[in-house]
Amino acid sequence: MSVSRIDSGAGVAALRIVRLANFVAPASGGLRTALRELGKGYRAAGHESVLVVPGERVSDVETEQGRVITLPGPLLPGTGGYRVLADKRRVARLLEELAPDRLEVSDRTTLRWTGRWARRARIPAVMVSHETADGVLRTWGVPEGAARRAADALNVRTAHSYARVVCTTEFAEREFVRIGARNVVRAPLGVDLVERHPALRDPGVRSRYARVDETLLVTCTRLSVEKRPGTALDALEALVRRGRRAVLVVAGDGPLRARLEQRARGLPVVFLGHVSDRGLLGALQASADVCLAPGPAETFGLAALEAMACGTPVVASASSALPEVIGSSGAVAADHGGAFADAVEMLLERPSAARREAARTRAECFGWRTAVAAFLAAHDAPVTVPGGVR
Repeated sequence: MSVSRIDSGAGVAALRIVRLANFVAPASGGLRTALRELGKGYRAAGHESVLVVPGERVSDVETEQGRVITLPGPLLPGTGGYRVLADKRRVARLLEELAPDRLEVSDRTTLRWTGRWARRARIPAVMVSHETADGVLRTWGVPEGAARRAADALNVRTAHSYARVVCTTEFAEREFVRIGARNVVRAPLGVDLVERHPALRDPGVRSRYARVDETLLVTCTRLSVEKRPGTALDALEALVRRGRRAVLVVAGDGPLRARLEQRARGLPVVFLGHVSDRGLLGALQASADVCLAPGPAETFGLAALEAMACGTPVVASASSALPEVIGSSGAVAADHGGAFADAVEMLLERPSAARREAARTRAECFGWRTAVAAFLAAHDAPVTVPGGVR
């Protein structure tokens, strides 16, 4: 194992935390945000952060989150641009060169072998569970019983391969508790409470998509099977059928986009694709009346939390972790359009100021400073996080 680096300025042992992640594309949302904010937090706490991700070509750059190394990885068909670190030998050689003090892995399928590598190298390694295995399998049409058996088998191997498994919510932790795993720790994700704020509400942005007498709905999600974006269209259709004047703006891209656009013909829907301008996305989230989060396998829901930080209440899938995150500030619904429409109408019955204040207040429970401290604790790393980490 490499010798720990010493940050003489901070006076604490500084660790080199090497992070590996697959399924990160230029248009990625929640995972890319989490990786960036955690990396920034690790650096602010005096540690060295190195992120390794797949891409089209090799690159090695210094960024606000630390060093980011890109290795060539093949495209996964039908995923809308996702790549994977498929060359195990190359990744292993890089890990040996980097000589990490800690390893953090955000993919428990194709990168699970890194747990064994870390064990041989005597390097403490954690796996971050960003989704429930059985939940994802069910969204792909696998029957519940078969999905559970397959997930349990995968999770047993995952728990055995790593020193710790990090789960962001109690919801995500359940499938590991079910198999009796004893090395699971809880560490929430967070939201930038300065970058995302109700003051971003912009009448000009709102009028771009909806009239004064219309309800503006927004969903910020990857357009893929496991996210169930079609439920948002079904909810809009149900609302329109009931006579409510409503518009839906879809921020996000993915393999289902063409199919969804065809399905949405005749409905008041605007597809923005991936919105890279975070200022514009924040203004959109703050200017909406309700945010829809239909993904049933979400283990946290960063996009929904960002909307809440902007003062916009969320309707979330009752099958996901989001009921745990949004608390009483939003509403939950069964996984079909009618239930989501009911929940939207229930939220709209509350006075606008009250529902917006409740959303923001709940989001303030999830700052990145708390998240970074929890992740560092999972690494047995010094957890002193400066006040600048929000």
